[in-house]
Amino acid sequence: MSFLRFFVIATLGLCAACASTPHARRTDVLFWNQPDREAHFRAMETQYASNRVPHGSIVHALVPGTPLVPRWTDGTTLDSYMAAHHVAGIMVLQDGKVRLERYGLGFGPGQRWTSFSVAKSFTSTLVGAALRDGSIHDLDDPVTRYIPELSGSGYQHVTVRQLLSMTSGVRWNEDYADPASDVAQMYEGVRQPGTPLLVSYMARLPAESAPGSKWVYKTGETDLIGILVNRATGRTLADYLSATIWKPYGMASDALWLKDPVDGVEAGGSGVSATLADYARMGQFLLDGGVAQGKPVLADGWLADATRSHADIGLPGRGYGYQWWTFDGGRYAGIGIFGQLLWVDPARRLVIVQLAAWPVATDAVQARDRQAFVDAVTAAAAQ
Repeated sequence: MSFLRFFVIATLGLCAACASTPHARRTDVLFWNQPDREAHFRAMETQYASNRVPHGSIVHALVPGTPLVPRWTDGTTLDSYMAAHHVAGIMVLQDGKVRLERYGLGFGPGQRWTSFSVAKSFTSTLVGAALRDGSIHDLDDPVTRYIPELSGSGYQHVTVRQLLSMTSGVRWNEDYADPASDVAQMYEGVRQPGTPLLVSYMARLPAESAPGSKWVYKTGETDLIGILVNRATGRTLADYLSATIWKPYGMASDALWLKDPVDGVEAGGSGVSATLADYARMGQFLLDGGVAQGKPVLADGWLADATRSHADIGLPGRGYGYQWWTFDGGRYAGIGIFGQLLWVDPARRLVIVQLAAWPVATDAVQARDRQAFVDAVTAAAAQ
C-alpha cells in the first residue's frame, strides 16, 4: 500500500447528511474547493450532524514557556511553511508549557478545527478507558462479544486486539479512486432496523488471511471499534470522551464528534473537532500517563502497548500500534488527511499539533514537508 493511501480515506467517518445539505455524502468533503475547506474545516457542525463533547469547570492551564523558533536547513521559515501548506494552527508544548502558538487562515484560539483520522487515536484511547472501568473485558475477546451482528462473518474469529491493529485478515479494498471499493461503498446500502449501516456492510466481507497475519489500513474497522466502545459502555463516544478525559483532565472548550444523522452512530475513524489548545492538552494527557485529577483513566500498561508497533507497514522506522502511527525512538502520532497532526515525543516531553487545509488530502511531498517541520521543531526544542 502506498503512503498516499494510508491517509486518503481518513475522512470517511463523516456523517451522511445534514440540515443544510440534505443529500450530502460522507465523501463529499474530499472534493471541496480550497475556500470551502478553509471555511468548513472550522465549522463541520454546519455541514454534518454531530454530538457535543462538553468540557467541565476545571481547566488544565497551559502556561507560557521559552519561545521556540523552528529552524530548517533549506531556508524555510515558519511563515513560509504555514503559507505554503495552508496551516491554520500550530502549537508546541514542552514539559507542559507552550513554546510555540501560531494561527493562520483567519483561524483563532476560540474556534474548533476538524482532525479527520486523528479521531482514530481518540477512539483507541477510549478503549483503554473502557478496559480500565471493565466495560471491555479483554483485548483478546472476540469482536462478536460486543457486536454480535458480525457472528458468522469474516470477523467471526477476530479479536478486539486485531481490530485495533488492523490485522483482522478480512478482505478490504482501500482504493478511494475506485467507486466500487469497500471504502467508497461502506456507508451505502439498505439500513436494517437496529443495526448501524456500517455493521451491515462489514458483516458481508470475507476473510482473505488468518487473523493477525496481515496489516491493511481499513477505516471501516476503526468505525467498528467506535461501535464496540458504544456497545460496551452504553454511552455515545462524545459522552464517554467527555466523562473520561475531556472534563476530568480540564479541556477548556467543548469538542464535537460527527455522527450518522439516521442511526446516530458516531464514526470512530473521523469527525472530532476541537480547539488547537485542547488537541495539545490531549497530547499532554498522554504524556502525563493518562492521569486526570490524580486518577488513572486508562488501563495499566495501555499507553505503552497502544503506542508501540504491532504491525509492519512497510516503511523504515515506522509501524502501526492500536490506531497510532509509531516511529523509532518511542514517538507516536495521530495523523489526519489535509495536514492534521498530533505528535507525541515522550523522550523529549514534546507535543506538536498542526491543523491545516492542504490543497490535497495527502501525498508524499506534503507528508515529507510536515515531517521536516516536526524535525525542525524537535531540533529547536533540544537546544
